[in-house]
Amino acid sequence: FFASYFEPKNAPNEVVFVIQSQKNKYHAEQAEKKRQELFHQAVSLKKSTVVCLHELTDYDGNWSILPALPHLSVLCGNRCSWFFFMEEVTMVKIQTLLRVLSRFDAEKEWFLGSPLYDDESSIIHHYAFSDDPSSFQYPDFGAGWALSKALLQRLAKQVNDNPPKSDFTIDLKHEIALYIWGQGSGPALSPVPEFCVKPHSTADMEKCATTITTHLPDCGDPVRTEDVFVAVKTCEKFHTERIPVVKQTWAQDAVYLEYYSDTADSSIPTVDLGVPNTDRGHCGKTFAILERFLSGAVSPSDWLLIVDDDTLISLPRLKKLLSCYDPREPVSLGERYGYGLIQNGYSYITGGGGMVFSRAAVGRLLSSGCRCYSDDAPDDMVLGMCMNTLGLPVTHSPLFHQVTPDPAWPVKPTLHLHENAAYPATLGNWLLLFTR
Repeated sequence: FFASYFEPKNAPNEVVFVIQSQKNKYHAEQAEKKRQELFHQAVSLKKSTVVCLHELTDYDGNWSILPALPHLSVLCGNRCSWFFFMEEVTMVKIQTLLRVLSRFDAEKEWFLGSPLYDDESSIIHHYAFSDDPSSFQYPDFGAGWALSKALLQRLAKQVNDNPPKSDFTIDLKHEIALYIWGQGSGPALSPVPEFCVKPHSTADMEKCATTITTHLPDCGDPVRTEDVFVAVKTCEKFHTERIPVVKQTWAQDAVYLEYYSDTADSSIPTVDLGVPNTDRGHCGKTFAILERFLSGAVSPSDWLLIVDDDTLISLPRLKKLLSCYDPREPVSLGERYGYGLIQNGYSYITGGGGMVFSRAAVGRLLSSGCRCYSDDAPDDMVLGMCMNTLGLPVTHSPLFHQVTPDPAWPVKPTLHLHENAAYPATLGNWLLLFTR
């Protein structure tokens, strides 16, 4: 616990800071640094609590927030007024935050944040509010968001009896807002201008209670190009349509790369893994790639990147990101989704945005005996189930995306995706951009 230097009139009795942390060693260290940053703003240990979400319980699904709410409610009892959720990249000025929160009555239901909204209906939001997508606002997690005591306590009682209707957790910030709103029975997001999304170095940040740092961490020199082996999943019908674009763009930044198909094509060349192409999932092909990675048939790289033939990659950015992780640990990295997390489900890396595995992770997966229940099973979900069974965390990075790129982004088939470009490490479904 700790107190702020300055306590405004009507200040909250106690604020619970919830760091949306992860179990991976690098992210756990970042969360601890964030906790210490908060402590350093304090004079004594009386006013607030700091919780790292990955330490709250042993359940890995707490990242989806709703399973954690009953535990947070019990942990803090009646002494807490506010619960403030923040990411590793969120910078907080406690004095200003307390002044902001003092404007709201914590005995009433309040949901506070920096608002986002959709310009057009989206498949990842299940086309919610399709008539007027901008009418529904949801919080930018990077800027932080807050729940009053009254709201969190109600949600903590409600979540087990009335869980979300969908079993999938895809875009958490939108789904949390939708659940809280509850078809109008609960509060909508109240915009707070002091919850800022500007970089923490911006000149006019003094009014901000929160700001964000960059999502691309700096952990030193990038890993070597030879340390990343790239596996591209394709099939014969896309050999002439997609593979030439891959070769003309990001593939030129790779040293070790193979194309895996349902047929051997010497003009590319492709590797036929003996797994027929399927119209649904590609579990059989993906597990064959994992086995080939460890077989000695390819370079013994530290990292395996598995992508589809319609995934855009910035390999320089990816190498920079991977310098933060230890390949001797079983690391599974990408855009994290969840399935059945309210009912003790599992997390997985969605395949369309690219999946990264350390050599140690591949070894643990294969040695466990975990396999596909069919060749056309969803590979990403099966891998998630395997990781969950082994007790290995799935690590999320906001630099991976399974989305259609915005046409305004500076991406053309003839351009490389360099480190300082204005887009993330990976993007799925790029072909839609080029055919608009």
